[in-house]
Amino acid sequence: MVPKMGFGGIKKMDGKESIMKLLVVIPSYWPATQFGGTIFSSHNLNKVLAREGVDLTVYTTNVGIEDKVTLDSETIVDGVKVRYFGFNKFFEFFGGTGWQFSLPLANTLKKNIDNFDVVHIISLWNYPTTIAAHYCQKHNKPYIISPRGIFYPYTMAKKAWKKWLYYNLFIKNNLRSASSVHYTTKDEARQCHAFLRLKNRHIVIPNGIDTREFAVLPPKNELAELFPVLRNKKVILFLGRINWKKGLDILIKAFARISRENKDTHLLIVGNDEGDYRKKVEGWIRECGIPDKVTFTGELSGVDRLRAYSGSDIFVLPSYSENFGMTVVEAMACGLPIVISDKVGVYEEVREGKAGIVVKTDTDSVYRGIAELLGNASAMKTCAENGKKLAKELYDIEKVASSMMDLYKTTAKSL
Repeated sequence: MVPKMGFGGIKKMDGKESIMKLLVVIPSYWPATQFGGTIFSSHNLNKVLAREGVDLTVYTTNVGIEDKVTLDSETIVDGVKVRYFGFNKFFEFFGGTGWQFSLPLANTLKKNIDNFDVVHIISLWNYPTTIAAHYCQKHNKPYIISPRGIFYPYTMAKKAWKKWLYYNLFIKNNLRSASSVHYTTKDEARQCHAFLRLKNRHIVIPNGIDTREFAVLPPKNELAELFPVLRNKKVILFLGRINWKKGLDILIKAFARISRENKDTHLLIVGNDEGDYRKKVEGWIRECGIPDKVTFTGELSGVDRLRAYSGSDIFVLPSYSENFGMTVVEAMACGLPIVISDKVGVYEEVREGKAGIVVKTDTDSVYRGIAELLGNASAMKTCAENGKKLAKELYDIEKVASSMMDLYKTTAKSL
């Protein structure tokens, strides 16, 4: 069977058309959704590219999904060809996912990299992406790097000595040798490219979602059927990983003030715990005297995730550092008015589109943002309408995939 061209066709040097052969190297991949928005956004993109005729293969490790996949063998995941590789766990002292040192992945890269037109490397604090960039340079293969927020000055300041040492030893040359650096927001491009004094080409293409998945939502009352404590309440929704970056400390304090003034409000925290950080959050909740006003659900997926959006009244993400904000885009697609910090990558687009309220990362600012919406039904409606429009116009996965395909084609022609 001959694969369809779709927008996956490219012209070779001899003028003949062929199918784009794209390799994506990413340290962790679907269904390891506990590692956040990068997993969702990468898989969303790859599904569309594969469907449209791109000969796409993902190389990744089995971190977070050890018992669910076959190693070093091609697996089809939602139409996407994926090869999962095992890794040596000796380096887990580096962090929760370790360095993901994988000789099988390295050997496969060395053997097969010449079979691809372009390599897309996603994230960089790990062995798979570092060795992929090395072999791309060695084999004169064009490659694109997507840092996914790891080079924000605020983020680099955390454990700075370790990060700068690793950056100078391994990453700097790989980054500067890339055909393009791909950022997902204007904010990330502006802050990171100049911060690292990079001179190579860079481009901004956002992450995307399938807006059709959010077009028909469960009835609003179904969330209260899952969590009866939410009945007849105005629900403030936080949806994301429970870790230090998300600003939950200031959210809890801001919500405590909100709940004293609005007795019918309730905070719903949806997401998986990272490093027992939830214990700290629960401590702040007790200190503020609002344990009966906050509900943790753990991670929700599928229709239950949609119920969380459709059954809530306001979405809040006051992150200290967030290179994009997939849940922000999902909330907008669901018609939720949003309150986000100016450290969330998409804040400029949200502000320009009048799709929500952008606040500072302090308790008083977050409180005022939530209170402003709660007290103004007209503003909530306007934000909701503008958010749905923005999600469809800017973040629809079909448009994002088309833009990424243009980037891949341009990169393939660069050598």
